[in-house]
Amino acid sequence: MVYKKFRVVIIFRILLLVFSAFILVYLLTIDKYRISGVIIGFIIFLQTYYLIRYVERTNKKITQFLESIRHSDFSSSFTDKGLGKNFEQLSNSFNEVMNEFKKNRAEKEEHFNYLQTVVQHVSIGIISYKKDGKVDMINNAFKRMFRIINLRNIKELERINSEFPELLLKMRAGDKNLIKIFIEDELMQISIYATEFRMRGEEFLLVSLQNIHTELEEKEIESWQRLIRVLTHEIMNSITPISSLATTVKDMLIDTNDKHLKVNELNKDDIYNIENALLTIQNRSQGLLNFVEIYRNLTRIPKPNFRYFPVKNIFERAEQLLKPKFKKLNIKYTYKLFPEELMLTADPDLVDQVIINLLLNAIDAVKGEKKPQLSIIAYNNKNNKTIIDIIDNGFGIKPDNLDKIFMPFFTSKKDGSGIGLSLSRQIMHLHKGNISVKSKPDEGTVFTLTF
Repeated sequence: MVYKKFRVVIIFRILLLVFSAFILVYLLTIDKYRISGVIIGFIIFLQTYYLIRYVERTNKKITQFLESIRHSDFSSSFTDKGLGKNFEQLSNSFNEVMNEFKKNRAEKEEHFNYLQTVVQHVSIGIISYKKDGKVDMINNAFKRMFRIINLRNIKELERINSEFPELLLKMRAGDKNLIKIFIEDELMQISIYATEFRMRGEEFLLVSLQNIHTELEEKEIESWQRLIRVLTHEIMNSITPISSLATTVKDMLIDTNDKHLKVNELNKDDIYNIENALLTIQNRSQGLLNFVEIYRNLTRIPKPNFRYFPVKNIFERAEQLLKPKFKKLNIKYTYKLFPEELMLTADPDLVDQVIINLLLNAIDAVKGEKKPQLSIIAYNNKNNKTIIDIIDNGFGIKPDNLDKIFMPFFTSKKDGSGIGLSLSRQIMHLHKGNISVKSKPDEGTVFTLTF
């Protein structure tokens, strides 16, 4: 609106100037009006001067306005009293824009201060640096963690650990690492997670660091306690009857009342009982040896031989192997892939073992159902990770057993070894993946493999 009025004023002044020029030419042609012509000429000069000043005034204002924005100087204000309503409106518009810039800048500063306060307050160490190692920002938690006051370059962390700077410089978005560092004779196990961002035309790495030594120790102790309880339970189940039967056989063979060693006379019943006792001892001893062998196998999983193969092949092999069981128990087995040609980079032999273990467990879970069903669904999630869901409509898993089923030798089956799920979990860990479970009693169970 201001610029429209400005145009009108300029047009009016130019028309007035042209009209004055016509009068001047007319007066100059008549001798008796020459003095009037001189006066009109002076008026034309004044009109030209004020027109130029009027236009330059606007240009200066616009230039001043743009320079203020370029230099982020929002303290300027524009006033034009006495120069006309048009300039007052233009000045008001400029002032309104400047006030909006001031408001936005104040909000950005408040937001920046808020983020700075949050970053400095969190208990996780945070550091931001360029690809060349130049540090842009560190928070107080990082300083406390590494006992430093300031840090200009990542390479300065060499005095803490020679490998630490190189590890940080090699990290890329999404990378995770765990490093052990001794600081003043204190062991720290630091979990590191990195992400990347671009700012001011430069690439930065943002890394979070957390000392999880205490948590790892607690989990390790808890895992050892659970494992020891299971091992103790299994060993005691075998050793107790062996010890008892060995004592019984000794009492039957040796006369303990005689000062000298003397073998008792044995009848047919005694010989039969001794034979049964020795057979039981043999069986229990063999069972204990088998248990130890299973435990050894659990710790001897081969390293994966990674290959790129269609996921469909795994499901087809599992179906071919377990087809007799499906047919015998009238189990409906289906699998779906999205897309049909879904591919996976993994060790197909080890993945076969995991899928078959989970399907065998699912078969046991659906045995008593009227319409037993097993299904497998494979797809890529939003993070482009391959997901395999093994679903059954069986009796489910009790809530208090959900956190125990992956423990070695834990089983709710009468004839189960308790290593299938633990083995599957270790295989998934070797693939940098994980296995999880969701279950509701009497509704069914879903095991999810994430690669």
